[in-house]
Order: sequence, then structure tokens, then C-alpha cells
Amino acid sequence: MPTKITLIIGNPENPDEFERVYADVRKAVDTFPKLRRVESAKVWPKEDGTATPAYRILDLYFDSYEDASAAVATPVAGAVFGGLTQADVTITGLFSDIE
Repeated sequence: MPTKITLIIGNPENPDEFERVYADVRKAVDTFPKLRRVESAKVWPKEDGTATPAYRILDLYFDSYEDASAAVATPVAGAVFGGLTQADVTITGLFSDIE
């Protein structure tokens, strides 16, 4: 069944530096095996201008849970997750069954 991996990325201390790192991460994401679609979103701040708990969301779509699980065990995943951790942000990862 179709599966989505969602990465919820917390607020960086230095957004400009994070965006430089994220540009490389985003390119690497496109090379995940069996990846069907990617959605990358930057979260709007609250109406008063303060930050929300998330800065960016990255959704990766696969045909199956097995394909998604295999993708995160590849060297590409190491580059993606390694790049994000070097950016000193919190990351929450979720695997979801697409209904």
C-alpha cells in the first residue's frame, strides 16, 4: 500500500545557513530509489510573526512500506539525514499509510 515518509524539521538557529544545507539535502532526496513524488514546504509563521514548532516539512511518497523502508537504508538516506543533522535542527520522521 502507498506509503509516505514525512520529515518535520524544527526551527534552525540560523535560517539562512539552514537553507544552504537544505538545498543540497533537497537535491539528494530526488535520488532515493523508487521515490514516486516529493513535496517540500516551508511553514508559515503564526499571524503574530512568531515561529511555529516546525520550519519545514518534507514528504516523500513511495508505492509501498517496503520501498520506503528500503530507501531509508541506502547511502542516499545517510546523506539526507546527515545533512539535516549537521544543520542542527530537530527532525521528526513519520511513516504513514496513504488512505
